[in-house]
Amino acid sequence: MKHLLLCGRRNSGKTALFNRLLARCRMPVYGFLTGITETDPEGWHQVHMFPADGSASEPTGENFVCRCNTRQRAVNLRVFETLGVRLLDAARPDGILVMDELGFIEADAPTFCDRVFRRLDGDIPILATVRDATIECAFLDRVKAHPRAALYNVTPDGMEALYEQLLPIVEGWNEVLKC
Repeated sequence: MKHLLLCGRRNSGKTALFNRLLARCRMPVYGFLTGITETDPEGWHQVHMFPADGSASEPTGENFVCRCNTRQRAVNLRVFETLGVRLLDAARPDGILVMDELGFIEADAPTFCDRVFRRLDGDIPILATVRDATIECAFLDRVKAHPRAALYNVTPDGMEALYEQLLPIVEGWNEVLKC
């Protein structure tokens, strides 16, 4: 079973495609989602990490990942190493593991990165979005090249065709897991 990695630039539609596919899953959902706040007048926004099962959705200091604009970022690696690791470790074989989004800011969180690769090596189906980094990032290069993962490039023009291509795979996960 190949894991599905949806890759694309910001605003390419990868999260929209991810959400459409995830809505078709009839199994427990494990992992994490990220949420981005509105950009403030000075060009900054915040990123928070949330459990994918919807058990928490409020931005707090405990799930604050970073504050960034187009040129600078202040990253809180502790969230990856604590909350992120907990959410990846909680995945069970009866469900799907989601990671929305893997990017370059977590590349300096070694325990989190190790858990991502352990999960990619495993048998729990993974649906993930992966940032198409404009900067060099060994972590993302390794994720994209993982032998158990199938990488799909998302573009606004090709999103509907890609949905039709990937939907049978997700439906197959439902059958394999008897959901």
